[in-house]
Amino acid sequence: MTEHLTGQPPGSAGPGPSPAAPDPYDNRRQVLYWRLLARLFDGEEQPALESASLEVVEDIGLPSALLDPGTSLDSVVQRHPELAAEFDGLMTPGDGAADDRDRAAEVRRAALVSKVLLNVFARGSSTVTAEQLARWQSDADWLERALGCPPGGLRGGRAAGAGPAGGGLGPELAAIEADLVGRMRLREVLADPALAARLTPSMSLIEQLLRDKGNLSGVALANAKSLIRRYVDEVAEVLRTQVEKATVGELDRSVPPKRVFRNLDLDRTIWKNLTNWSPEEERLYVDRLYYRHTVRRTTPQRLIVVVDQSGSMVDSMVNCTVLASIFAGLPKVDVHLIAYDTRSIDLTPWVHDPFDVLLRTNLGGGNDGPVAMAMARPKIAEPRNTVMVWISDFYEFDRSQPLFEGIEAVHRSGVKFIPVGSVTSSGRQEVNPWFRERFKALGTPVVSGHVSKLVHELKTFLT
Repeated sequence: MTEHLTGQPPGSAGPGPSPAAPDPYDNRRQVLYWRLLARLFDGEEQPALESASLEVVEDIGLPSALLDPGTSLDSVVQRHPELAAEFDGLMTPGDGAADDRDRAAEVRRAALVSKVLLNVFARGSSTVTAEQLARWQSDADWLERALGCPPGGLRGGRAAGAGPAGGGLGPELAAIEADLVGRMRLREVLADPALAARLTPSMSLIEQLLRDKGNLSGVALANAKSLIRRYVDEVAEVLRTQVEKATVGELDRSVPPKRVFRNLDLDRTIWKNLTNWSPEEERLYVDRLYYRHTVRRTTPQRLIVVVDQSGSMVDSMVNCTVLASIFAGLPKVDVHLIAYDTRSIDLTPWVHDPFDVLLRTNLGGGNDGPVAMAMARPKIAEPRNTVMVWISDFYEFDRSQPLFEGIEAVHRSGVKFIPVGSVTSSGRQEVNPWFRERFKALGTPVVSGHVSKLVHELKTFLT
């Protein structure tokens, strides 16, 4: 092992100075990473690299399953549970000094990192089964954990927020997942309840289901609806938590506090009654009880959400319909929802059920923002009491000027206008630069695409 990896042939020792021997730990890391690159860019097994890598892995006490591309990370961790903790935060930046490196630990890390990257990025080109898609999604969850993100965080899925090491990987992972879904015989899988049960709902899968729902029927349609419902419920759980954590309205001190025990302000009661303290009896006589105010000031508000439902905005469509339904459940908030491509549709009657809304959308097509504005403007009853959220990439081409003129008129009437590039969990967005500059000049800059930012903006205005 030593001779093979250090490059120092036997019998080389002799009198006189000799060049420094290569660092065996560096050699081991290079072997593992060269194997990773070879498998990613070629796909064919390189016998010399494979045997050398196996020798390294076994020598440092790791299982040989780390070198098997057919073994999922779930399987590795199930057989070797002690490795689970090592994958968490595996690829986050370290803070150790260069001269304080643990070279043996670096070799071990290289073996684990190689396994994660190979399982996620070496995806082949053949037809994908439901089981293979589920395995890839699970492996992608491990990659996100290794980067310090919650599962689904980088792909803009179930969980919100990306870790510090996520960088721009989110769109890449989403593209890989979309490619796998596209290579799957989805209709055949949906028609088989056993295969459909193996699918884990994701944004890429939901997009395919929404696009193909008109071609599904019977068992396949029922399974598709079940997957959409599961995904909507998962997104709703995350967004509802964010809405609950966001700032709420100020305390309404014009309403007397409710005189119940849970509202009793014990500290204030004691402080206000200190003059009644009897040193002889060592007792505090309480003349008056003080209670906390819990009622918060709310004002009836109208929220108009306009969503571009062209093909590139599917994640915004899902997040916004769920978000609109959550705000529709708040007291004294009147929510209206409009979706548009070249035509617009008023989805307000179904705003409380995002699942029903999604089934009524038709993803794809072009953009005609002025048509949507013509439907939205009559809904403005009291401009100062209205917020209009417009989610789009704003690529309107020859309709750009008419749409901006409509937006400008709405803004100048007193409506709180919030332009949003997209509403995703990863925060990425793309907005027509022509619109971006004019929104900035108007004093209504485009809100960051991260869904948590929109939640904060809405809660600040609506409560």
